[in-house]
Amino acid sequence: MCRSSAWGADVASNVKLNMKAFAEIRTAPKVMKMLDDIAEATASRAGEGFRAEPAKATGGRVRGRAAVITVTADAMRAQAKNRALERAIGGA
Repeated sequence: MCRSSAWGADVASNVKLNMKAFAEIRTAPKVMKMLDDIAEATASRAGEGFRAEPAKATGGRVRGRAAVITVTADAMRAQAKNRALERAIGGA
């Protein structure tokens, strides 16, 4: 199947994505390090009682994922009442 482009030439619409390459990029060591750095910075800005969990590769659509979790009751309250994590990433 072909479509006309803005320049009038036929453009093939049969593009095949290399999903394995996307997965490799999303879990590359540099990407995982960047995720760890973002999680650490967010935990630090959120305050005491928040901890960054290291990045791991997820299942399914393989990608890197890091997390910031609450580890104290005070941090849990700060998150519930004041959205401490959202504020730490600039979302609230």
